[in-house]
Amino acid sequence: MPPDPADTLPALSSPGTALKTDVVVIGAGQAGLSAAYHLRQLGLAPGRGYVVLDASAAPGGAWQHRWPTLTLSTVNRIHDLPGLAFEQALNEGPVETEAPDVLPATRVQARVAVPRYFRAYEQQFRLPVYRPVKVNLVTSRGSRLRIETDRGAFSARGVINATGTWDTPYVPVYPGADRFQGRQLHTHDYVGADEFAGQHVVVVGGGISAIQLLDEISRVSSTTWVTRRPPVFRNLPFGDAAGRQAVEAVEDRVRRGLTPTSVVGVTGLPLTPAVEEMRARGVLERLPMFDEITGHGVRWNTGVEVHADAILWCTGFRSSLDHLAPLALREPEGGVVMTGRLATQVEKDPRIHLVGYGPSASTIGANRAGRAAASELLKLLQLP
Repeated sequence: MPPDPADTLPALSSPGTALKTDVVVIGAGQAGLSAAYHLRQLGLAPGRGYVVLDASAAPGGAWQHRWPTLTLSTVNRIHDLPGLAFEQALNEGPVETEAPDVLPATRVQARVAVPRYFRAYEQQFRLPVYRPVKVNLVTSRGSRLRIETDRGAFSARGVINATGTWDTPYVPVYPGADRFQGRQLHTHDYVGADEFAGQHVVVVGGGISAIQLLDEISRVSSTTWVTRRPPVFRNLPFGDAAGRQAVEAVEDRVRRGLTPTSVVGVTGLPLTPAVEEMRARGVLERLPMFDEITGHGVRWNTGVEVHADAILWCTGFRSSLDHLAPLALREPEGGVVMTGRLATQVEKDPRIHLVGYGPSASTIGANRAGRAAASELLKLLQLP
């Protein structure tokens, strides 16, 4: 087994000192690992040529923080990273399961299996992932970029940013939120349904995660489902053509500098047997968004009020890009104008690529984006 590259990370005690490399990849989730793989395949040397900085203490990206009941049978889909199949890595050793009397692949926790896959991937290709390293700021220093972290500074000619969204949960502002005497939490903070047993929970959101958590919670408590728009369920198979249309719709937005929308907002929700069962139980009787939060629930302007012990905000995430703020990449509307073959390159500063952003936010999109970002950046920098 190769040594952990983090063990050899230099101690940078002097504020004026920065470790020089050609490319810094920020984040070691699906998109970051894909980009790192392609940088190496294209001839860039680990360390001197590129490094990967990951804020987490262990491999796995955001997957290691998912709720325990998200298993390989309920997760939307896990796509292989380039060069190593997920099933191959999964079958190379024992995996913890929640129920030993059923087939392991149906019950293994995603937060166990995916981090193990990512760890095996980093080791297989000897990727120079340094962790835990939190990137605080990225600034421009002439022809180079300075990456300031909690473990010193780096100097690079280009940056592939793959920080994803997990660390930036989004909760919309509603009147009265500070008066609510129950519990408010986000998908980011969800642990399991049992903690809501016997309570009434308002679940807010129309995405896949909202449906999954609504299903779980409704089995142990009463629920009210609230969404901004009527949900659209997809009864037909989601083929390649539909996938391309969904990606193109999101890509069009980021090319115009608009904030990305979720892919589910374009594709609709899959009408699975679990969803049909929820409908039969009456769980999917959705209400429009409430107008205010009261001390003990939520209220609509029509006078209707629902008591709630908890409000679960399944309202998505925003891209974690605050560390790039000194580069002034955002437009007044809040988006970033993207260019390049797969819309990963920042128009205002072509040395910066965003992967896992906009159309590449899905796992399969992240793979393609990692390859495009690596090849386009090396071409711009005339490397290796």
